[in-house]
Amino acid sequence: MANYRLNLNQQPNGDYEVHKDDCRYYPSLNYDYLGTFSTCAPAVSEAKRKHPSKKINGCVHCSPSCHTS
Repeated sequence: MANYRLNLNQQPNGDYEVHKDDCRYYPSLNYDYLGTFSTCAPAVSEAKRKHPSKKINGCVHCSPSCHTS
């Protein structure tokens, strides 16, 4: 199980990225804590539920199976 956060700083491509707690890009400021999950998929789903107007994506480094663009 890992803690996941949504980085609330928009990426240049328009995405908002979900990060796992052991990621070097895990945000320490300007984030939304999503919860503890066994994989990135439910964390991304939670981010989409909480932020329906944002384009949510998994981090290419810590959540590659959830990274789509």
